[in-house]
Amino acid sequence: MNRTGYFPRAIRKVTASASARFTYLAEAIARAFEPTATQLHELERAYKATGEYLIDCVEFNGLVEQVHAQGSRQMGTIVRPMEANREGFDIDLVVRLSKDALVRYGGPGGAALLLEHLYVVLKRYAERHGLGIERWERCVTLIYSGGMRADFAPVIDDPRHVLPYGEHHGRIPDRERKNYLSTNPKGYCLGFDAAAEVSPVFRLSEALTADFAEARKADLVPLPEADEVFARLLSRFVQLGKVHRNISFGELEAGSDIAPTSVFLTSLFAKAYATLAPQPHDGPLDLFFDIVELLPELFGREVLQSGMEIWTLMNPCAQADNLAASMNEPKRQQAFSQWQQKFVADLDGLLAAIEGNQGLDAVSKAVEQAFGPRAKQAVLEHSAQRRESHRALKQAGFVVAGAASVVTPARAHTYFGGSA
Repeated sequence: MNRTGYFPRAIRKVTASASARFTYLAEAIARAFEPTATQLHELERAYKATGEYLIDCVEFNGLVEQVHAQGSRQMGTIVRPMEANREGFDIDLVVRLSKDALVRYGGPGGAALLLEHLYVVLKRYAERHGLGIERWERCVTLIYSGGMRADFAPVIDDPRHVLPYGEHHGRIPDRERKNYLSTNPKGYCLGFDAAAEVSPVFRLSEALTADFAEARKADLVPLPEADEVFARLLSRFVQLGKVHRNISFGELEAGSDIAPTSVFLTSLFAKAYATLAPQPHDGPLDLFFDIVELLPELFGREVLQSGMEIWTLMNPCAQADNLAASMNEPKRQQAFSQWQQKFVADLDGLLAAIEGNQGLDAVSKAVEQAFGPRAKQAVLEHSAQRRESHRALKQAGFVVAGAASVVTPARAHTYFGGSA
């Protein structure tokens, strides 16, 4: 591979066949960690009902204009939480208030009053419906049946048209609840969507597409079209990154305290994808390798006299919003570096198993090393389903051509929601 760009990378040969197999592995793994259709319906039903209640509540007196999802729910990057014993998903929601709310909540103590009103209103709702509730510095969390947790964050509309997607700009209380900070959750999602629309350039495009087509023809279980896969490649890459992070840090006693935050990872993956996707690669696996290797180069580092580093990754859609602010602790920075190196090593092991035709056992072990036992089980179950389908066809007198080692059924991908 002819590498260009930021710094020299390892030279790897990734065949079209290996890229096709990796892509189906990625599909199987990601689907094992994302919500089912039933869970998606429950997510929608629960937060819409709560949103309607907030819009009509007397405390805000018509100031709430909309309650909408933000973050992973909107971008199609949602995965199961880090805690292995929790089945429910986490969802981030915005309680959007009109600009008139700045008159009521903009003065001294206004930010604290806004959060107090939000807590009082949601507490009444929680008691009425038998839900759990938790109060945080900048949001209020409702805990629904089944373990779903919804974080409601108040944002006051404050358009700033000099910023990208500035029509969606707003203000959110700071952690001390004394003032407001610039924020733009809708703009952030739109920026992610723009990055995801960048079409990847694959040198082996004809061979890769042929491998996809051959795998589709060779199996009873329907596989996604190549175009369908590539159209949502960034979301899948982010999901794999978050799953690997969760597995890597989930078993540590202080794992959630030192793990890189989702917004930091998502921003890095989107920036890396937008930079690297237009450059020729051998296929999705080759591109994914480059993205993971490039992550440490995509944020600013200022080394202080004390030796401590200040990391910066500015949000272009909001003023002075450093998306790396949560990473400015030595333990978190060290943990990120170690995690990124482990990620590259685990991908090397997965590539060796796939490219070397080492068989399902070796591939599933490499999957488990990188993405945990749930991912391994998903791969084994899909493989077993494929073998059973072929056995039934053979008994019926049909002949099925050889196919990729791992396959997974296709379904319409909705990115778990549209524009809010």
